[in-house]
This record gives sequence, structure tokens and C-alpha cells, in this order.
Amino acid sequence: MFNKYFFTSLTRISDLAAQPFEVKPIPREQWATGDYVVGEIISPLGKTAIIELVTGRMVEVLEGDQIVGAFGMRRATLEAVGDWQHIDKDGYMEALTEGGLFGKATSISFLLNNLPPMKYQGHVWRQNHKVCMQDFVPYVAPVPYNCPTILMLGTSMSCGKTTTARVIIRLLKQAGLKIVAAKLAGAGQYHDILSMQDAGADKIFDFVDIGLPSSVCLAEEFRSYVRQLLSRIAAEKPDVVIAEVGASPFEPYNGKVVLEEIKNQICCTVLCASDPYAVIGAIHEFGLQPNVISGIVTDTTAGVALVENMTGIPAITIFDRESQHKLKEILKVQLSSKHLTLSS
Repeated sequence: MFNKYFFTSLTRISDLAAQPFEVKPIPREQWATGDYVVGEIISPLGKTAIIELVTGRMVEVLEGDQIVGAFGMRRATLEAVGDWQHIDKDGYMEALTEGGLFGKATSISFLLNNLPPMKYQGHVWRQNHKVCMQDFVPYVAPVPYNCPTILMLGTSMSCGKTTTARVIIRLLKQAGLKIVAAKLAGAGQYHDILSMQDAGADKIFDFVDIGLPSSVCLAEEFRSYVRQLLSRIAAEKPDVVIAEVGASPFEPYNGKVVLEEIKNQICCTVLCASDPYAVIGAIHEFGLQPNVISGIVTDTTAGVALVENMTGIPAITIFDRESQHKLKEILKVQLSSKHLTLSS
């Protein structure tokens, strides 16, 4: 039967696509981050407007389409800044991520394509209560996080972290290891971690699994959430975790909290960057010595040479076969500290 709603990927933890609900406008003072809401696409659309479905597939939306997403906050350096708190009485809002993080943009990069414009139709409503992401997240008993972890850090968003992570996952799967891939901080979209599953990860997780549309929140609040997420990961008993921190640790996505929580289990740090001079700043500010540098900055031999001369740290061009052999040797050495063997 035709469903009148498009369900964005932030609803993937819920039963909204399968079970009935009402849509009810509620007073502003009752709104909160993580609320499931419905927006109607309005004109002018301008360029093609795209949203990400629960499957991770992208679909073009048209004027009049009803979209189910969640209120949240985004603080992207290269795309959009905004949140639900800035939605005015007219109900105008936008999909701040393709995955259905809804709010009103307060700053937009000229690099960004069209943000789908919408009008607030109401909250998802059941049994006289609004429906929230947290309603679908059961508490799990704490499990010690003792997983050998390869940490993917970046100097910004869109600098090559996920691309590099996919190659590392393939190398580790060739060695027969059980891999969990996780995006521990960022803004809610599904396709990045799905691509890690496609690369061979046995299990994937992100902060949406613990009921967050993004990791923008108070640090101590996020700490309790991320501990729940780490418990879920540890319960899978992986040989290795590939842990990506969205954006960079000093942006408002609580990357610093993630580093504090997993620091004792990090066996290899991969720093991805789009600019060679950002590498120096990141090493200084993050207080971490990367084991390898990758990302857009190493796409050419000139970039590799400059980074290695400036830092003395190995730099790899991720899709170059010879560089992949070099990366595998680095991983072999670093994983040996956790008593893991990576075959040649």
C-alpha cells in the first residue's frame, strides 16, 4: 500500500514506517531535540532536493511531499549551521542533513546544494504523547570497552575519513578479523556507515543507534550516551573497531569526549586532512601523534612529500596499491601492540 510519508534515515531505529501514528502540532515549549516531526516540502525548491531514506538510498522530493525526520542541531564548517530552536512562528524549517535532521539554517556554505525547504506540520503523536528517538532505544547494561581501536580523525568534515576507513576495513577483513565500524560523533546520515558495511564491516553503529540526531549537546550529557554506544560495540566482541569521529574533535560535535572515553584502547590513529598546514595544527591541538596521514591532502605525490617533510609521519595515497601495502605494514605493527596478527 502506498505510504503518504517519506521516512528519513533518522527514523531507522523506530517502527514509524510499520505502525500507525497521528501528526499533531504542539506548543513550542514542548519541543525538544530528538522529537520526531513531519515537514511538508514547500516551494521554491530551486535545485533538486534530496533526502536519505531508512535504507540509505537517496530520493528526490517534490513540493507537497510529507517528510518524517527529527529535530536536531548541526554545526558543519563546510555545509550548514542551524537548529530547531531557530524555527519561527511561521513553521519554516529545512532538512539540515539528507538523513532528516530538521531545523532552520542560520548559516549556509556557498559549496552546499539546496537544503529542502519545509513547513512544520506537527509532531508524531501516539497515545497522547509525542514520539521521540529515545523512545526506541532500550538501555543496555554497561560492558567494559576493551576493544582494540583504529581511530579515524580529521581536520574537518569531508576530508577523506570514511574513504580511508573503507580501505582499512577491507585490508583487515582480508586478514580474517571481525570488524565493527562506528561513527561516534557527527550529524545524522546513514550512507557513511553503510559504506563501511559494504566494505566488509561485520557490524556498524553510530550515535543514531542511541537516539541522537547529532552529537551536538552538552559534553557530560553526550558522555553518558557514548558510553551506552561503546557498551553496544563491546558486546559484539570485535577483533578491531574502526572508530570515526565526525568533523574534527574541536568542533561542537563532542569529539573530545569520544577521545577521552576510548583513549586507552587506541592502537592506531589515522589523521585525514584536506590541507597540509592543517595537519600541523591538528597534531598540535589534538595532542595526538598520528601513525599515518591520509585524506585529500595525500591525493598527489606532491601532497605526500610535503606532509612527510613537515611531520616525519608516513603519508599514504589511499587508492594507490603500493601505498596500501605501506598502510598494511603500519597496521600490522600497531595491531601487534594489542596482540593481533595481521598476515602479510
